[in-house]
Amino acid sequence: MDDGSDGQRLDNFLMRELKGAPKTLVYRIIRSGEVRINKGRCSADSRVAAGDVVRVPPLRLADKADDSAVPGREFPVVFEDEHLIVVDKPAGVAVHGGSGVSFGVIEQLRRARPQARFLELVHRLDKETSGLLMIAKKRSALNHLQDQLRDRETGKRYAALVWGHWSASKKVVDVPLLKFVGSDGERWVRAVPNPQDPSADQAKRSISLVRVTEKLPQHSLLDVTIKTGRTHQIRVHLAHEGHSIVGDPKYGDFEANRLMARGALRFDRMFLHARELRFTHPATGQELTLTAPLPPACENLLAALRKTAPTV
Repeated sequence: MDDGSDGQRLDNFLMRELKGAPKTLVYRIIRSGEVRINKGRCSADSRVAAGDVVRVPPLRLADKADDSAVPGREFPVVFEDEHLIVVDKPAGVAVHGGSGVSFGVIEQLRRARPQARFLELVHRLDKETSGLLMIAKKRSALNHLQDQLRDRETGKRYAALVWGHWSASKKVVDVPLLKFVGSDGERWVRAVPNPQDPSADQAKRSISLVRVTEKLPQHSLLDVTIKTGRTHQIRVHLAHEGHSIVGDPKYGDFEANRLMARGALRFDRMFLHARELRFTHPATGQELTLTAPLPPACENLLAALRKTAPTV
């Protein structure tokens, strides 16, 4: 293994090296003990070091995609220095290729910056979610920022518009979440509120802090801070409480979303936006707080919904 991978988590290292391997396969071979570091057993969060010998079982992988088809693209930059980039990701763009997506933000950014020696995602956002996304430009920055995320030392705040009136007294959603693959082959997440549920042992504790920032006639605009970073956490937590996110194609109100997309409002995206990111700079130690304004489509929807408010 080369110096460029020094300190990287094993799961991230394998996903980078085993091009075409589904994430489910990577985690399965790790859990089964088929992956070894220097002949020793390891876990997904084990760190690899320069000079390590990583053994993997024989795998049949899809042919490596031809990256010449990836278009180079820059994204709106909120912050950049020699250590990291923070961009404002548009809705509808995946952060990376895979699961039927040929390419995402990271592949397009690498294509646009062929001189960059290192560009890696620090974290992920759902394809349907817009907002702040961190990309490391150095291995040391990647490790430092991911450690902050794992130790919950970062602040990640989202704006979410939900159907119905969220109770102002409901400020914390502390409900475990379980990932599973549905009969449709899709990745899903469900809330497991009952500790007697047979799946409770596999569910992971998940905490979202919720504050109502504006009450509209039929909707609530929420400020959501996540204390844990589970897959689809905000989407499932809010839907579990009976207030799904407007435009959510997976956990939302399908008919209401369809009417909003095809009606006069023409809103056809999910209203979830990563609006604020607070973290410690990996090199200087300075605490940074970055923000991204709501996209025009979201602002326009709010303006239209406010006009329907009854006059006093």
